[in-house]
Amino acid sequence: MNASRALDRMERQEAAFDFDEFFRAHYARIARTIARVVGNHARAEELAVEAFWKLWRNSQAHGEMAGGWVYRTAVRLALNDLRGARRRHHYEQMSGSGPAALTPEEARAAAEEREHVRLVLAALGEREAALLLLRSSGLPYVEVAAALDLNPASVGTMIGRAQQAFRKEYLKLYGEKGNER
Repeated sequence: MNASRALDRMERQEAAFDFDEFFRAHYARIARTIARVVGNHARAEELAVEAFWKLWRNSQAHGEMAGGWVYRTAVRLALNDLRGARRRHHYEQMSGSGPAALTPEEARAAAEEREHVRLVLAALGEREAALLLLRSSGLPYVEVAAALDLNPASVGTMIGRAQQAFRKEYLKLYGEKGNER
C-alpha cells in the first residue's frame, strides 16, 4: 500500500511540475552562476543546458526541490569542467606545445638547418656526436656517462669540448651566414 501512495504522490508532483516554466524562470540565473565559475559565457550556457537536461531526465528531482537540485547539479558540472580544463592545460604543458604552423619558407629553412646539423654531427668524432645527441635528448650527466662508459665527473667538460668542435665544424662548412638564425 505504501508503494502505491508514493507512486501517486510522484505522479501528482510530475503533473504539477511545469518544466518549461521552470526553465524560463531559472535558466538565466543558472547560466550566470556557471559563468562565474568557468569564466566563459558560451561554455556556461552549454553546461546550464546540460544541467536542465539532467533535471528533465530525472523525474524524481521534479517538484519543490527542483531549484536546489538543478543549482547543485549546475555548480557540480561547472566545477568538473573547471577541473577538466586545468587537467587538460597541465597535460598539454607536460607534453610541450607542438610547433606552430610554419610557412613554406620557414619549413624549408628548418629542414635545411636540420640537414646542416646532421652533416656537422657526421663530421664530428663518434664520441663527440654521441655526447651532443644524448645531452640534447635531455639525459642528465650521470646517464650520459653510463651510456658512453665515461667518468661522470668529466662529462661536463667533454660536452663543452664537443660543443666547441661542433661550432668550429659548422663555421667551417657554412660560415657565419649559416649561423645567423
